[in-house]
Amino acid sequence: MKKLFAKKALRDLVEESNHHHFKRVLGPFSLTALGIGAVIGAGIFVLTGLAAKEYAGPSLILSFVLSGLACIFVALCYAEFASMVPLAGSAYTYSYAALGEVFAWIIGWDLILEYSLASSLVAVGWSHYFVKLIGLFGLHIPQWLTSDYWTLSHQLNDTFAQSVPHLSGIPIVFNLPAGLIIVVITALLVVGIKESARFNSIIVGVKLAVILLVIFMGWFYVKSDNWGTSFETFAPFGIGGIGTGAAYVFFAYIGFDAVSTTAQEARNPKRDVPIGIIVSLVLCTILYIAVTAVLTGMVYYKDINIDAPLADAFARYGLVKVSFFISVGAVAGLTSVLLVLLMSQSRILWAIARDGLLPERLFAAVHPRFGTPHISTIIVGGCVSITAGCFPIEEIAKLVNIGTLLAFCLVAAAVIILRIKDPHHPRAFKCPFVPVIPILGILFCGYMMMRLEFSTWLRLIVWLAIGSIIYAAYGRRHSKLAKKHALMEKQNESMVELDKSCL
Repeated sequence: MKKLFAKKALRDLVEESNHHHFKRVLGPFSLTALGIGAVIGAGIFVLTGLAAKEYAGPSLILSFVLSGLACIFVALCYAEFASMVPLAGSAYTYSYAALGEVFAWIIGWDLILEYSLASSLVAVGWSHYFVKLIGLFGLHIPQWLTSDYWTLSHQLNDTFAQSVPHLSGIPIVFNLPAGLIIVVITALLVVGIKESARFNSIIVGVKLAVILLVIFMGWFYVKSDNWGTSFETFAPFGIGGIGTGAAYVFFAYIGFDAVSTTAQEARNPKRDVPIGIIVSLVLCTILYIAVTAVLTGMVYYKDINIDAPLADAFARYGLVKVSFFISVGAVAGLTSVLLVLLMSQSRILWAIARDGLLPERLFAAVHPRFGTPHISTIIVGGCVSITAGCFPIEEIAKLVNIGTLLAFCLVAAAVIILRIKDPHHPRAFKCPFVPVIPILGILFCGYMMMRLEFSTWLRLIVWLAIGSIIYAAYGRRHSKLAKKHALMEKQNESMVELDKSCL
């Protein structure tokens, strides 16, 4: 039990941050752009349609407010940790310092699930907008190459067997655009962080321009009747629907914590990482609320298109050119999200492997020329590409959200614990009103977790069970911290024996 709950000293983590092979090339602008690049994507271009139609109706505006508040509380906690422990690994590293190795492994394994499935979900959304974009030019891809088996079989029903080619009796259905974009982003990430960040900054500029276009152009076509004339029509699914909608669109905010995974590639992480986290989150929350208000005002919530809600909303009014620019912005925006999420995933694996909990030669290897964790990046890209090509967007989204919410709860709790246990450790940024802010973060996130379906909880439990088996079989035996403590205990025992012999 002592080994399971062994903690890393904060001074050791700070020392580790000064000895690594990553290149420190990211400033506050690049980090903020990474945060915006990750946050504004599938949540605004894809999930708004499904969340409004199935869970919250026009009151999805309040769902975004609820999710945004929870994220702001947690973001302040992340910013404090990032200023204290400028290491890759995000919540995994923070949990190792505050809660112990077993909790660090749980949250690290949870983050692997979060970033992998988030990347898959975004790739599916990217595919929907890409197909819509090339369709404007008269180009079409067969349905069996732009969808997954479950979605397509449900859509085609009786004609499924005739519409899909078979190989040895097995239907060939694969979301090819989703799989290919992951391969392209993976190749870019292997080349280098500086090139990836520059590419992301350009795309973020395009994405923000398109979102501002949506807000200003769409406002002229808003019909207040679509928002409802009473609370019952504004929130057709009730208060519970607002909470469920918040839990579902919570995925839209996960990008801000990805900024903390690049701490070892920031030029001045103690200052720049908190700036990147807070600025990107506040800006994105305002834009989310504005876009949701425009979307639900332009189209009655029951008629909102699920696959490409914003582009479809403008197409309904004959604004084909605006719909075209939205599709371009969505494709560009979702590309930047993929870049940040896949980059964060490989850094999480690097951090876990560095501590010996996963094979170090495989996941902690850094390319001698590019300075990137190339092997883990390629492994992640391959797995995400397969997931994006084979599974439906709705099921992926639910599992992503519960993993993210769990991580946020643990980070908020860790801030309180470290304030008590190590109050004098230097903190370049301090979360205000501790423990009130972290407790509010835990309560908000906990409430949204409770609004998710039982099947989602069950899948999370299965995933954590698999992780527990891997930790017991490999991580616990190869943990560098455990080996260090075992060596210290052996040395202490030797000293005791020496003292006894001298006596």
